[in-house]
Amino acid sequence: MIMLKTVLTVMRKELRDLSRDRRTLFLALFLGPLLYPALMLGMGSLAEKRARTQLDTALEVPVLGAQHAPNLMAFLKTQAIVPKDPPADLDAAIRNQDIDVALRISDNYAQDWREGRPALVEVIMDSTRSDAEIPARRLTAALNGYSRQVGALRLLARGIDPSVSMPVNVGSQDLATPEAKRGRLLSVLLPYLLILTSFIGGAYLILDATAGERERQSLEPLLATPAPRSAVVSGKIAAACLIGAISLLLTLLAFKLSAQLSPGVGRQLNVTFMAMVQMLFILLPMLFIGTSLLTYLAASAKSMKEAQSHITWLMLLPMIPTFALMVNPIKTQLWQFAVPFLAQNQLLLKVIRHEPISAQIWGVYLLAGFGLAILLWYAAVRRYHQERLAISG
Repeated sequence: MIMLKTVLTVMRKELRDLSRDRRTLFLALFLGPLLYPALMLGMGSLAEKRARTQLDTALEVPVLGAQHAPNLMAFLKTQAIVPKDPPADLDAAIRNQDIDVALRISDNYAQDWREGRPALVEVIMDSTRSDAEIPARRLTAALNGYSRQVGALRLLARGIDPSVSMPVNVGSQDLATPEAKRGRLLSVLLPYLLILTSFIGGAYLILDATAGERERQSLEPLLATPAPRSAVVSGKIAAACLIGAISLLLTLLAFKLSAQLSPGVGRQLNVTFMAMVQMLFILLPMLFIGTSLLTYLAASAKSMKEAQSHITWLMLLPMIPTFALMVNPIKTQLWQFAVPFLAQNQLLLKVIRHEPISAQIWGVYLLAGFGLAILLWYAAVRRYHQERLAISG
């Protein structure tokens, strides 16, 4: 009972100190809720608008040797692809991004066409330019369609059924749910933003409560009291976790509100009440892990600046599973839900895709998550037992 009373006392003290700095309190509570939904949904809307513009408008394509293939040029016009004269230096124009994609017709195109040989056409583009991806796909799809159409007409002219050229009719059945398809774009950035929000959500308070107090030499009087060091640490961590939890909850509510008001990509976000509860439950262990780890690191820092320097590399940790899965996608396995950051990423993807989460997965995740948080809390307590902690500089 005395232990709990001490924890609550330290917690109230830290929250009172933070409330005096209104700017820091505003950043701690509202930076994520205001910035992340605007960033996420804004980027999605811009990407959606760009794709819609490039797909719906006429595509002008410079063509070298257009005179060799008049029928092909006429066909491209029916596909909203308008041939135009090429610039003097076509390669330089593409490298300078003056042109997204171009077409080169072989000089032997007409002769090869008459003799029934494959006539060469080349799509010219810079594959490293993302803005050229959609125009290049449109042009390639149109050329493939023209090739299939002409091939079928040639077979018919010879009295042959065009279907004989396709001995295997390949079809596909996509078992992905509509919710999973709609959430594909959001699954790239949303897990990282939410994991980052929870991981460093209590950073503002915990850095000031440890490294800040040490720098101001106000930590020594607190440690000189008869209160157990574990209660002091727990009170500071509890205060930071409370601020982080409020910021996380506001971030989720901001995503929910933004998704409901957004006319475009925001509609893809799963914002049901149960989904929000699941996301909050998934991210709580990460909040305790991040706050305990920051407490441990900040306790050894000699100044506030030194403690803040840890934020740089800590912000990179949630990126690891996101980029690893982009480069090397792996099938979901039970052990993944015991790995920090990867577990949160996989669980958030399940919520975004409207996939059920089994009791076994919840058990492994919560046991591993809170187990790691307890170990980091214990390490922070042990660090607070060092007498040199109260000495600044």
